[in-house]
Amino acid sequence: MNSALKWKLIAGFLLVFIAGGATGVFVTMSIGHHFLLAAHSGMAAQTMKNRLRWQLRLTDEQMTKIGPIIDKAGAQLEEIRGDTGKHVRDVLTEAHREIAAYLTPEQQQRLKQMEERRQHWMQQHHGGPRRRGPNENPPTPEIAPNPEASPQ
Repeated sequence: MNSALKWKLIAGFLLVFIAGGATGVFVTMSIGHHFLLAAHSGMAAQTMKNRLRWQLRLTDEQMTKIGPIIDKAGAQLEEIRGDTGKHVRDVLTEAHREIAAYLTPEQQQRLKQMEERRQHWMQQHHGGPRRRGPNENPPTPEIAPNPEASPQ
């Protein structure tokens, strides 16, 4: 076996190995993304029902009886998740408002762009930053110019 053929075989094996690894990462991310979003898209009650049915080996009659309890718990969990998300957004908005006082106008603009990107990402991945009423506008952080900030 000559040296050129040996290197071609090594390169071929490496290429196949890398392609397999990339495929594995893609499949894992696709499946993992599905499972992560299932718990956050109103499916908490169904997930709990499936898990309880399987782990406790519940009968159909038992599932009928406990179904409303699980539905109620799932709705409460969704409400808690929504309230927690709103609280997190409020804390970040307040932190950005306070941070802006120490930034130059250029940095303030970058901070505003960061917030816009975060809101866009939330809309793309979660259907919006939070559930709003029909007449409610999305929150925007108020970034006041800092007269003491010096350009860097």
